[in-house]
Amino acid sequence: MNLFLNMVVPENINSEERPKLQIDETIFTRIAQNDMDAFEEFYRLTERTVYAFVLSTLKNHDDALDVVQDTYLKIRAAAHLYNPMGKPMAWVFTIARNLSISKLRLKQKNDSVEITDLENDSNFSYITDNEDRLVLQAALKILNAEETEIILLHAISGFTHREIANNLEMKLSTVLSKYHRGLKKLKKYLTEQEVI
Repeated sequence: MNLFLNMVVPENINSEERPKLQIDETIFTRIAQNDMDAFEEFYRLTERTVYAFVLSTLKNHDDALDVVQDTYLKIRAAAHLYNPMGKPMAWVFTIARNLSISKLRLKQKNDSVEITDLENDSNFSYITDNEDRLVLQAALKILNAEETEIILLHAISGFTHREIANNLEMKLSTVLSKYHRGLKKLKKYLTEQEVI
């Protein structure tokens, strides 16, 4: 499907291929009542999005999987604390971001070795196309954290720029600017590397 490559070479984009993420906030009430069907439904709807968000921060597949698991455990334990405000993913992203930062701090504190470079990591569970894997590796290598976050949320999760702005509590113009700046950097890098 070449999700990432299509994003860098815009004439290949087919926006209908991207599913829209719709979360009914009452799902957190059901999760708080220990409704495992609700929890599984929520996980199924959001796992790729949470993975993309966490990966954009940690830049390591295995660490991202650990934090995604911790995020869902925390959601399950804290669902009773969710306050409906029309932005359920913003709440989830806050949990995921805090856990990601904690993971980075712990890793930096305990490791004398640098954080694993993605160039040697071929375990991206959601990316099966080799060209997409190269583009993802390039994105995580050359883009800053916010650019990576925005691009991954758009490419993997299919969020619109407005949805990303709402969920990350940023201005739409900021999201658009960072998105386009990131794509330009990515396209330039991939052209130089003769990937595209």
